[in-house]
Amino acid sequence: MDSKIKEEIPVHEEFVLCGGIETQVLKCGPWTDLFNDQGATRPKVLIFIITGNPGFTTFYLPFAKALYSLINGRFPVWIISHAGHSVTHKDKKIHAALDDSDTQEIKDIYGLRGQIEHKLAFLRTHVPKKIKLVLIGHSVGCYICLQMLKYAPELPVIRCMMLFPTIERMSQSPNGRIATPLLCWFRYALYALSYLLLKPLPEKIKYLLTRVVFKVKNIPNEYLCMNLLNPFCLANAAYLGSQEMVQIVERDNETIRKHLSKLTFYYGTIDRWCPKEYYEDIKKDFPEGDIRLCEKTMPHAFVVSHIHSQEMAEMAAAWLKDDLSKI
Repeated sequence: MDSKIKEEIPVHEEFVLCGGIETQVLKCGPWTDLFNDQGATRPKVLIFIITGNPGFTTFYLPFAKALYSLINGRFPVWIISHAGHSVTHKDKKIHAALDDSDTQEIKDIYGLRGQIEHKLAFLRTHVPKKIKLVLIGHSVGCYICLQMLKYAPELPVIRCMMLFPTIERMSQSPNGRIATPLLCWFRYALYALSYLLLKPLPEKIKYLLTRVVFKVKNIPNEYLCMNLLNPFCLANAAYLGSQEMVQIVERDNETIRKHLSKLTFYYGTIDRWCPKEYYEDIKKDFPEGDIRLCEKTMPHAFVVSHIHSQEMAEMAAAWLKDDLSKI
C-alpha cells in the first residue's frame, strides 16, 4: 500500500467519558459522531477493535488504517483503549456521552469483568443500535469479545474476529508460567518501582526514553505512546494481567457454540500465549468452525510491525469480504 494513501486516511483521536472513566478512541474515517449523522452517509457497519493488554490504541493504528483502506473506506474502523490504560493530554477535551448515567456504577472497572462492561457501555452510549458491528479482538480482547456476546447477545454483530485469542489456560501457557508469579505475587512491588522511577521524571525525559525503547525494539515512531511510561497506566495493565492469569482458565464452549457461525479464530504457530496445541484442541471440539492456523510465522504482538499489521489487515479484509458485500 502506498504510504501517501495511509497518510491521507482521516484519523480522529477522542477522549470520551465511559463508565465514569476517560477513554481514548481512535476513529479511522470521516465519521466521528454516529448519532448526529442521520443522513444517507451514515455507515451501516462499525468495525470495532478491542486491544490486547496493555490497551494502547496507537499500536493498532497502522492495522486499522490498512484495514480501512482495504475495505475502500466504506465503513469506520474504531479502536478503543481499556479503562485506565490511557490518560488525557492536557490540551484534549473529554467528551461525555448523551447518557452515561447507566454506566457510572461499573464495579472494578480496571479488572477483567469491568473492562467487558466498559466496552458494552461505550457501544450503548456512542453507537446507535441500528448500526451493525464487526468486532475484532486481539489477545485478551478476544476474551472480552466472547464475553460481550455472552452478556449482550442482542448486539447486532455480523462477524467477530479473534486474533491470537487468549481465551483459555493463560497461566499454563509458556508466557503465562512466567507472567503469573510476577503479576499475582510481585505486582505491588512492580507498582512501587514504577512510581518511584517514573513518576518524578519530566515528560521530555519520558519521551526520550520511549524513543530509545522503540528504537531498540525496532518499532516505528508512528507508534510512539507516552502511556507506555505512565505509572497509572502500567499499574492498571498489571492489575488486568493478574486477573487474566487467574480467571481465564476454561474455554467458554457454550458461548462459542452459540455464536460459532459469526466467529473467525486465528491462531499463531509461534505464540507463547496461546500455543499451537490450543488451536488443535479447539479445532477438534469445533471442526465445523472457521478456525485458522497462521502460515506466516506471525508473532502474537503483530501490531508492533508495519509488515505484520499490513498482512493481518489483508487477511481480515478478505475474511470480511462476503459479510460486507451483503450490506
